[in-house]
Amino acid sequence: MDIKNKLDQLWINKAPKKGSFRSIFKYGDPNGFKHPNQRLISELIDKFNLSKKDFEKKETTGNDLVEIDIESKLNSDQIDRFITICGSENVSSKEFDRLKFSTGKTTEEAMNLRRNKVSLISDLVVHPRSKKEISEIVKYCNNQQIPIYVYGGGSSVNFGFYPEKGGLTLVLSTHLNKVVKFNELNQTVIVEAGILGPAFEKALNNAPQLYGAKHKFTCGHFPQSFEYSSVGGWFLTLGSGQQSSYYGDAGDLVLSVEMISPSGNIITKDYPATATGPKILDIIKGSEGIYGIIVELTWKIYKFMPENRERFSYIFPNWESAVNASREISQGEFGMPAVFRISDPEETHHGLKLYGIEDTIFDKIMSFRGFKPMERCLFLGTSDGNKSFTKNVKTNVAKICKKHGAMNLTSFPVKKWEPGRYRDSYLREDLMDYGIIIDTLETGVNWDNLHHIHKKVRAFVKSRPDTICMTHASHFYEQGTNLYFIFIIKESDVDAYIEFQQGIIDSIQKSGGSLSHHHGVGRMISKWMPEYLGKEQMDVLRAIKNHFDPKNIMNPGNQLLNEK
Repeated sequence: MDIKNKLDQLWINKAPKKGSFRSIFKYGDPNGFKHPNQRLISELIDKFNLSKKDFEKKETTGNDLVEIDIESKLNSDQIDRFITICGSENVSSKEFDRLKFSTGKTTEEAMNLRRNKVSLISDLVVHPRSKKEISEIVKYCNNQQIPIYVYGGGSSVNFGFYPEKGGLTLVLSTHLNKVVKFNELNQTVIVEAGILGPAFEKALNNAPQLYGAKHKFTCGHFPQSFEYSSVGGWFLTLGSGQQSSYYGDAGDLVLSVEMISPSGNIITKDYPATATGPKILDIIKGSEGIYGIIVELTWKIYKFMPENRERFSYIFPNWESAVNASREISQGEFGMPAVFRISDPEETHHGLKLYGIEDTIFDKIMSFRGFKPMERCLFLGTSDGNKSFTKNVKTNVAKICKKHGAMNLTSFPVKKWEPGRYRDSYLREDLMDYGIIIDTLETGVNWDNLHHIHKKVRAFVKSRPDTICMTHASHFYEQGTNLYFIFIIKESDVDAYIEFQQGIIDSIQKSGGSLSHHHGVGRMISKWMPEYLGKEQMDVLRAIKNHFDPKNIMNPGNQLLNEK
């Protein structure tokens, strides 16, 4: 078989078998796929020195059925209590269900499940139907000292709900997934924490029909995990969407929350601003379930005007000029682009292939004008809002990009990127079938340390032979941005992969980057938190934890170390 020309034969094109390991770790829609194209496969073959033999048989698939025998540590009286609260149809002690809702989307989890390796799973899965039921569950679990973990959309990439102390997994997306109140006058909406991105956005887009609104609206938050992540999860992990440079991060978009904790219920105020001392909402932001369970959120909404969207893209001669232009745009005070993304030379090299720009007239003109491969850098952008605003942003971006030596690529690359922007994660299953890993880590940076961090982290990643390291910045602020590192390696040993991944995190920390920009902490990077924040700040967080959750039943072990 000619690998490069007969790609369809390499990939699995049907949904995983029901009850299989693959059905648990596969990303997104069971029937959703985005297979590597010929350009990417050609690049990987050359980079990793692969041959026909490497693609003759898949290394792992995870197609085996889950057949494990792990007894629940909860006794029959405890299980019966949860059945009494939520109904037998909403309680499961089956090993498959307990494994499914204890598993996120980390590479480590996928690598282990592909080899039928199972570590800890929760003792019981419960799908609560109301705030009242959650309140009863929290009170009972606190009395019985049963740990609680919360599962929303399941897209955690940092072991955010890994049940390291056993206990109960609450799945919020099954029932707590509704719009509670729509308020066009205030431009807010109250939603249940388990509602997933597509349902939330669809309701807002259809506000005139559903709520008698004068306008259509948007939530403004579109992370790559949008299709399989919950609104509560966005807020609790301090997530950031692909249009955050205009709309803001998840922490900016929430006005108030209702949280049920072992120490009592918290309902914060929904005023746009107050001067009544420290805000409890700010304490809850990014807490990842260690204080209590978020059941409802008041979310800011924006008018949905896709007809006014402007799309633009540019190619810069080098990374430095792309960064300088981005900083000037971010500090320009004329309005921010919504999508705002610059790729470094290596990501640009692969991006031009993926977006179908390589070998087009654009590519020929770029080369003719001196924009060299592995030096040039791609910029993608859009502007949202009022028509005059979007045009003004586009005009000012054009002036700044031209000033920094960029060539206009029109809207074509953005239009090629947009349709697949939620589906890039689907690539990982196909590649991992053959022992090729694609994974990501990200960090927040200031303008004055961006190049240092970019250089240091890339140097570590590239110190491993035959490694692809693509980097982009995609969430911009006046004071800085983020760096999102995508690395591709050929590796089948889980321990070797973990060592490499932890080395990247350590490199980010030592070079001065934040431990995370929008993926959250989880258990993956919690061991770096004491050094990152320092003893005094960690003591404050532990004191707050002790107030809300003195018996440490809420997501124990997540974020904070040495919990009592």
